[in-house]
Amino acid sequence: MTPASRRVLLVQAARHALAWPLLAQGLGARAQAARTEPVTISAVGPGHLPLLPITLAARIGADQAEGLKFHIHYVGGGPRAYRDMLIGNADFGAADMPGMAAQRLAGKPVVAVMPITQVPAYTLVVSQRLRSRVKTVADLKGLVIGGRAGSQLMAAYILRQAGVDPERTNFVAVNLTYENQHAALASGTIDAMMSDEPFATRLVEAGVAFVLEDYHGLTDTRRRLGGLFTNGVVGCSEELIARRPELVDKLVKALRRTLLWIEQHSAREIVEQLAPATEAERVALLKALTTRKNIYSRDGRFSEEQLDAVDRFMRTIEDTPRGRAFRVRDMINSTWAGRMP
Repeated sequence: MTPASRRVLLVQAARHALAWPLLAQGLGARAQAARTEPVTISAVGPGHLPLLPITLAARIGADQAEGLKFHIHYVGGGPRAYRDMLIGNADFGAADMPGMAAQRLAGKPVVAVMPITQVPAYTLVVSQRLRSRVKTVADLKGLVIGGRAGSQLMAAYILRQAGVDPERTNFVAVNLTYENQHAALASGTIDAMMSDEPFATRLVEAGVAFVLEDYHGLTDTRRRLGGLFTNGVVGCSEELIARRPELVDKLVKALRRTLLWIEQHSAREIVEQLAPATEAERVALLKALTTRKNIYSRDGRFSEEQLDAVDRFMRTIEDTPRGRAFRVRDMINSTWAGRMP
């Protein structure tokens, strides 16, 4: 063998040696994909801070660790998320607990299987043009308040606490995007809004709104609502539980992995995994998470304290014989998530 031929063989061998780990990695990824089961989740979003763990689970591989592959369909509000679930367009729905309770009151067979947050996680913002007029929640009487279905229920509850009949204000639906919220406030279409993070942070920094009240802190939530409050929640139909209990088990385990990951990592590391599309989104999300990472349940268990707070909330909002008889515990199945005092 000539020296030139020997060099060719050595080069080819080196190329094969470099290529093999990549090939093996590719084969491993395909094998992993073949072992995962697709699951569809209809969730309020994207960019909705309370349900961020669902998006994050797919980014960090918590779904695949439990043999699942998340397919997330983002929608503009809780009613759509739960409707998608009930008509079979999604296996699970993720939105707000009061919205799910309203579905249950309407006779829909929805069941909560895991809480995501332990506080309402809303920010009540008011148009900057009304800063000199609006000092308290009571000052919102007669004004126009924007929000989604779930956040409007929270706004109505807070108004009642302030002695204001919600019927004396006007509610306008505003979709869950920063652009829509900004346009509604800047144009004067609405006077105030029960906003979500990180959108509220951006609205304040853009100069179109100021914060009137914030519902992210644990201490403030207990003071205002009488206890911590399950808001972000994942649910499914009674039929899915009866037919596919193992799927519910895997989903809960995947999300519990994600909540633990959030607990163990910084806000910056979370943002890096989520990789927002724009710099403005990245900055706002980082700022929101830096101070509000405590909104998430630490272990994904249902809390008696939180369920009691939701009961009080629903009896106030639905002040009818049916509403007063409602018990949130009748619409949860804690078989997989578990419960704590």
